[in-house]
Amino acid sequence: MSSPERPRTVLDKDDVLAGLFGSWDSIDALLAGLTPEQWQAPTALPGWTVHDVVAHIVGTETMLSGQPVPESGAGKADHVRNEIGSLNERWVDHLRSRSPEEMLATFRDVAAQRRSALTAMSDDEWNTVTLTPAGPDSFGRFMRVRVFDCWMHENDIRDAVSAPAADGAYSGADARLALDEMTSSMGFVVAKKGGAPDGSRVELNLTGPLARTIRVAIDGRAAVVADFGDQQPTAVISVDGRQFVRLAGGRPMTGHAPQAIEYGGDGAVGTRIVENLNYVI
Repeated sequence: MSSPERPRTVLDKDDVLAGLFGSWDSIDALLAGLTPEQWQAPTALPGWTVHDVVAHIVGTETMLSGQPVPESGAGKADHVRNEIGSLNERWVDHLRSRSPEEMLATFRDVAAQRRSALTAMSDDEWNTVTLTPAGPDSFGRFMRVRVFDCWMHENDIRDAVSAPAADGAYSGADARLALDEMTSSMGFVVAKKGGAPDGSRVELNLTGPLARTIRVAIDGRAAVVADFGDQQPTAVISVDGRQFVRLAGGRPMTGHAPQAIEYGGDGAVGTRIVENLNYVI
């Protein structure tokens, strides 16, 4: 018997592209104000400076435009743990000799090319199933992953140069879509990584400028749900949204004082989930 077909995520093209292009615009504005010293500032990502993070973004978008990955031995760096990391490192190494001015110009050129190509894409192409970092899914889902990745890296840069985003910036489409993407992984995080038992109903209350409520119900398998019906959650976790993002992304709380995490219901389950929130490669 063949396995059931994996559900396809259908997303509004204009909405996702507004988030992606908005993220690129924010990165552009941030980079334009950096000093040469800030371009060389270390980030929370092992072995990477701000320059390297930008090179990674540029390299990924260049690869998605159809260009081959450069040949390099840099993928053997100590912080590289898998094939994806090796591919990323080859782009970083390839672009490392470029000056900040050249990197900004390259970022703008690649972003412009990608805007044109993505805008011209048909709805059929947008909804076609392809291989994404989250497994086989629609090309639109892949682009939401790109929103998440670019938004996370913008904040990596901000943390490195002590330029945190204003609270109002978190209301943009890029932040919303990045959180949507993270939310979609919470079933796996809560059940598999966090070990919540069958029958659990876990509520994640994100507070602050990234406020939202994420609910995961485990009934044989874990699923993100809109509500628990007439049932109460068995475990509740209340955490600042910015702190949640950094925990799930394996980043320290640079630039933001960690807030106390509050637990309700089964505190042991809640604590275990928080300790295993990091799911990002």
